[in-house]
Amino acid sequence: MDGPDHSERIDALEARVAYQDHTIEELNAALTEQWKTIDLLTKKLALLEEQVRSGSYIADPATEKPPPHY
Repeated sequence: MDGPDHSERIDALEARVAYQDHTIEELNAALTEQWKTIDLLTKKLALLEEQVRSGSYIADPATEKPPPHY
């Protein structure tokens, strides 16, 4: 009963599982990297929102260089 047909099917299933495991690992790595990026961008956005609310987003004219046309 455990002839060549079963052996081939088992080999095919094992290869498929190995491929799926590899794909899952790649997707997990990509998802982890995306969450790191999302966390970083969320923190930057919160900082920018705070700067806008406090008015500190406007540069001090004393520290700014004049535009090139001056």
